[in-house]
Order: sequence, then C-alpha cells, then structure tokens
Amino acid sequence: MRRKSGFDPYLALIVAVAQLVIAQGATWGQRLLREPLDPYAYALLLLGPLAILFRRRFPLLTVAVALAAMDLFLIGGYAYGPAFFSPGILLFLLVTDGRRLMAWTMATMTVTSLLSYVWWVGNRGLFHSLSILAFILLFMVVAELVRIVRERRAEHERVAEEEARRQASEERLTMAQELHDVLAHNISLIHVQASTALHLIDANPEQARSALATIKTASKEVLGEMRSVLNVLREGAPRSPTAGLDRLDDLVERSGMEVSLKRVGSRPLPPQMERAAYRIVQESLTNAARHAPGSRVSVRLEYGAEELLLVVADTGATRPAVLSEEGSGNGIPGMRERASALGGTLVAGPSGDGFQVEARLPLPEETSS
Repeated sequence: MRRKSGFDPYLALIVAVAQLVIAQGATWGQRLLREPLDPYAYALLLLGPLAILFRRRFPLLTVAVALAAMDLFLIGGYAYGPAFFSPGILLFLLVTDGRRLMAWTMATMTVTSLLSYVWWVGNRGLFHSLSILAFILLFMVVAELVRIVRERRAEHERVAEEEARRQASEERLTMAQELHDVLAHNISLIHVQASTALHLIDANPEQARSALATIKTASKEVLGEMRSVLNVLREGAPRSPTAGLDRLDDLVERSGMEVSLKRVGSRPLPPQMERAAYRIVQESLTNAARHAPGSRVSVRLEYGAEELLLVVADTGATRPAVLSEEGSGNGIPGMRERASALGGTLVAGPSGDGFQVEARLPLPEETSS
C-alpha cells in the first residue's frame, strides 16, 4: 500500500533537522576521536534528506545517494550516528511500499559498505562485524513486520468494503422485490375494482361505491408500503412495520374476492419469514385476481413442529380474466426465490378447475423460556 506523497517534504525536513541537531551532539561527544563539522559535512548531512523528496520517482537512485552520503561522511572522519538516519528511513520506506527485492538488495549493499569501512579503519573484530549485520537484519525484519501489518489492515478494509457493497446490493435486490410485489398486487387490485365499478356504476351504484372504496384503500396501502421501502434509502429514516402475517386479514379484506382464511396453530416467526410468507400469499391472491376473477380462494396457514405450510388455492375463473395477459411473468419465480432463500420449497400448478400454490418454509427451533 503506497502512502500519499504529500508527507514526503515534511519527512525530509524532519530528518534534516534531526541529523543536523544530532550531529552537533555527536560531534561534541566524539570531539577527541572524530573531525569537527565543516561545510562539506553539512552538505553530506543534507544530501540524504534531499533524496527523500525524490524517492517515489527514483527509489533505487535515492537510496544509493543516501548510502553514498553516509559512506563519505564516515570516510571523512566525522562523528558516528547522524548520517545513518537517511539511508535507514529510505530502506524502511522501500519495504513498506512493497519494493522488497530492491530494499533487501540495498540493505545488503549497506552491510557491505559498513563492514568494508570498519575493516578499512582497522576494526576487524568478528563481534563488531556480527553486531552490524544483526542490527541491519533486525531493522529490516521490523520493516517487514510493519509492511505485513499494513497489508493485512488494507486487506481487511478491502474485504469490509466488498462486504458492505454486497450487503447494499442485496438490500437493493430485496427492495426491488418488495416494490414489485407491492405494486403488482395493489395495481392489479385497483384495476379489477375499477373495472367492476365501471361495470356496475349504473346498474348497482352501492356495489360500485364499495369497489371505489376498495380502490381508495388499496391506493393508500400501496403508497404507505412504497414509502416504507423507499425510506431505507434515507439514512436514519424510520422504517414502518414490515409486511407480516398479522396483516393477512387486511390483505384478504382488500383483495376484492371471496377468500377464506384458516390458521392452524400459531407461533412467533423471524421477520424475514413473516415477510416472505405474507408476500407469497399476496402474490397468490394477485394471480387469482388476475387469472381467476370470480373464483373462491382459500388460504391455509399451518404451523407445524418443523415447517410452516402455506396453501393458497382458487376454484377457477367464473368470468373473463381481463388482466390475464398483463402480468410480468415473475410472480411464481419470485415466490420460489423467497421460499428457497429460507431453505424451503414452493410448488405451484393447476388443481382441479383452479390453481394452487403450496409453500413449505422450515421453522427455527423454538427456545424454551
């Protein structure tokens, strides 16, 4: 992972000030052994920090320049210590930037140059040479550890971003499916009731008025459900209670058909199962209104020990189906997808003169209180 280059000038300034200040103290502490600072020494101390400014464009060259400045500083007889900062920082940055082969190659050259210097000045002790090698090796290992930590953090952030995008995509798909079911059911209901009202407005005004009242209720319901779904798009917006089986009575009443609802047993269900079961019943009633107007419809919910059984059956159309060719064709596949997402199954097909939808949704184990 590459850092932004905007920090490099500040880093170069910090290193330059640190080298100059430490050089003053090191020179005073080693005044009997090493040469005093002069303009040539100051130029060498500034050459390494200057190389930091160009490290992104010339990574190998800048490390070589800083290493050469360090060698010349030592050969000039100046104090030990301050000239090591620039090449060390550039080696560290090479590793953390991912240029590992280049970094280890330059680290090897650094070890070679330092060992050559100590042998040149006559300090040929094995312990001293091993100390230099161990220090640089430890320094490079620390740089590698920092690189690994950063890469893992970047990978964790990348995975988290991908997971967030995946969840957002799934949420959009869920919203699209919810909107499809809400619109398909309510628009079909409005269409059927409007056709009924137009047909009966002269012969039976009271029944026509009842159909118009149903249209009003359905239109209000669809607006409310659409608002509930679309509110998810607004951060912090409260969500209305989601569609659940406790609203089946209202759904049946607004269907405009003769529907019998029967429940066998009862138990709390997870919200996603409540929503899926409600939408399956809703889509089944929509299909009955579209393809089998005038039929009698039965809805049965049976809470078993291990599964919820949903059966929606109609007796077949008794008048022409004015909406039979206007469906999207996604109703039954959409119901199957809802059932499958919960690990269940859904079978839909002709049954006698009518049509039947049967869904089996596995129930979670009940926890004893």
